[in-house]
Amino acid sequence: MPPYLCPMPNAMFRVPTIFAPHTGLIAAESTRHGGVSLPPYASLNLGFSTDDDPDAVRENRRRFLAHWHLTETNLATSYQTHGTDIQIVTESGRSHGFDALLTNVPGLLLGISVADCTPILVYDTLNQAVAAIHAGWRGTVGGLVLKTLRQMQTTYGTQPAHCLAYVGTCIDECSFEVGADVATQFSASHVSRAGNRAWADLKLANADQFREFGLTDAQLDISPCSTVWHNDQYFSHRHEQGLTGRMMAVIGLR
Repeated sequence: MPPYLCPMPNAMFRVPTIFAPHTGLIAAESTRHGGVSLPPYASLNLGFSTDDDPDAVRENRRRFLAHWHLTETNLATSYQTHGTDIQIVTESGRSHGFDALLTNVPGLLLGISVADCTPILVYDTLNQAVAAIHAGWRGTVGGLVLKTLRQMQTTYGTQPAHCLAYVGTCIDECSFEVGADVATQFSASHVSRAGNRAWADLKLANADQFREFGLTDAQLDISPCSTVWHNDQYFSHRHEQGLTGRMMAVIGLR
């Protein structure tokens, strides 16, 4: 039996439970279902950074965004570089070099692409601001979540008591084996070891940055799913040896 239970139907996306009561918010994490891409990108590949047919990706994005009566003209993304740079977004389009996006503009949807890295969504319920974060291991050890929260605090007045956060589906700790050079960059509490082997826990490492900022566990929603163990539902770059699609996590104010 897999160590992770993922009660997931063959749906196009899942809405994080913590955001579901907030009708003025759009927040979702796509799956690999409901698109037109052919193997190995089957079927809802939302990433243009693959060798998939661009027309298929465009149709997949159209289908995904249409659920909220939105189009690409409402979407803001960035070419992600596994860094810790943050962009304050005021209009749609694609930028370059940012792994965290912030906005308080209604009708603007922030999107980040993943296929093992951690998708993270943040909602400031008081100041009506949101963030989408792409946290691979470099962004995680670089403290991107904490940096993003502090940027939200500076820009929008965000305080811990008014934040809700989702730490999304990524490679799980028992599948993410890392070398000694990577393992030493994580806190000891975020790495498990057996002999000379080590595994990093991206979900825990990112969730702990929210806790450091002051969020309680009641303000956090951590995905029970794994891109590896639930590869029938999600794309996994490592498990599929690079030949796979990309999911998208999105958040925005209606």
